[in-house]
Amino acid sequence: MRQGSRTEPHLTARAAAALAALLLVACAACSSGGGSAPKPDATKSGGSNSASPPAAGFDVAAENAKPGTDVWKTGLKTGPAGAMDAYADQVAVRPGAPFRLFASTTAPGFTVTAYRMGWYGGARGREVWKSGRVTGTRQAAPKVDPGVNTVHADWQPSLTVTPTDWPEGTYLLLVTSDAGFGTYVPITVHSAQAKGRTVLVNAVTTWQAYNLWGGYSLYNGPKNYGDRARIVSFDRPYDGTGATLYLNQELPAVSLAEKLGLPLSYATDLDLDADPKLFDGATAVFTLGHDEYWSTAMRDHATAFRDAGTNLAFLGANAVNRHIRFASSALGERRLVVCYKSAAEDPMRADDPSETTQDWRLPPMSRPENQLTGTYYQCFPGNAPFVVWDADAWVFAGTGARRGSAYKGLVGVEYDRVVRDPAPPAPLQVLSHSPVTCEGKADYANASYYTVPSGAGVFSTGTMRWVCALGSGCGTYLDDDGRRFATQVTENVFRAFSAGPAGKAHPVRANAGEIPAVASR
Repeated sequence: MRQGSRTEPHLTARAAAALAALLLVACAACSSGGGSAPKPDATKSGGSNSASPPAAGFDVAAENAKPGTDVWKTGLKTGPAGAMDAYADQVAVRPGAPFRLFASTTAPGFTVTAYRMGWYGGARGREVWKSGRVTGTRQAAPKVDPGVNTVHADWQPSLTVTPTDWPEGTYLLLVTSDAGFGTYVPITVHSAQAKGRTVLVNAVTTWQAYNLWGGYSLYNGPKNYGDRARIVSFDRPYDGTGATLYLNQELPAVSLAEKLGLPLSYATDLDLDADPKLFDGATAVFTLGHDEYWSTAMRDHATAFRDAGTNLAFLGANAVNRHIRFASSALGERRLVVCYKSAAEDPMRADDPSETTQDWRLPPMSRPENQLTGTYYQCFPGNAPFVVWDADAWVFAGTGARRGSAYKGLVGVEYDRVVRDPAPPAPLQVLSHSPVTCEGKADYANASYYTVPSGAGVFSTGTMRWVCALGSGCGTYLDDDGRRFATQVTENVFRAFSAGPAGKAHPVRANAGEIPAVASR
């Protein structure tokens, strides 16, 4: 359905498969580009959650001065189904906290190499640990819970990993069989605190929503959308390379932030739900390329951060669109993501209607995503140039853009726009106004920026293709001009948001009333 009146299914089985294929485009080649790595701007004060100098500890610039390697990428060779699969019993751990790996392989043995992901002179990875050879085994076939079609791999643990001396950050574990076939297991070594730092949030709930390992995701089952999973589990490997959405939708932004030498902190959606203290004093929170699935606690915490002076950035589209809740598995809390996508199907509707799992914009939640992000999800699939509207906006500094400057293919595959009903926070500044055709109808995509009384700024790109543009991603949809443009804008936002409440240095110029065709959904 068209803009705002979208009904289930949001993506049919065919559309979900198409989106997955588009996300795979050039994901292994995604890299972060951009200019030199200047020192971050001086922090500014203001607001109860305002910026303060980061506590002594992790030094991003010093870490990235260490020698890197691209073996994390060149060393991966995917094999036949079942040749090498693995998952971890933790999504994120504190430095030094052990976690277990569960692996299944047709080979007699395998090894595990841990790579911290960042800039590292463009190599984007540094080897920090390697296991000895581990005896391999072909573990049991996955089980599927009837009714909800939850896939879980009830395997025996293969080894325990203790990340001693692993710096905080995002990691890929490359698990490689004796036969040379491999897979990734992503894990975040999260920061103990975020005071004075910019937090990069891994969108693990969305990774899991699209995960088709074992035959079921929140979009597809063996037949169609109707037999999709209603609950998905972290107790299973990811499909494809094991890290498709991270590689395409997150790593380029992580790499760019680390190249800039900003004071950073690292977390996941699960941390945003469970442990808001990890975000105390953060200058900014960045969600990356595709962060669609949010619990009530995630949303409430992010809103509270904003209202206390922490900047928020949404570097994708279709963010905060699906309402979810978490449940426990045999391996621990928050190992299950519940999303029926229909209040009528969700058994929670009788006990607590506010926790039914469907779109946030629908009753009984009735909390449209643009009340947080500024932009309102519209349509899939779209493909269009990103067209600058407010060329004097601070986010476009150094790009050379003028009103009407167009950057090939930067809008897509999903996109957002600014609408008046439901109203976003005010004052709001429309940054781009990009004509796009979707489902045969003419529409627009918009990027936006708004501020709140705490001084916090909120930036939304309004397009899912933004992060893969930060380097060589997005295949032929983009050209080098578009990649340079997206990279410069992202650098501007990273630097400004890392300096403290952005509204103090960069007040909004409200202009929605000047924009044609921003009157309705």
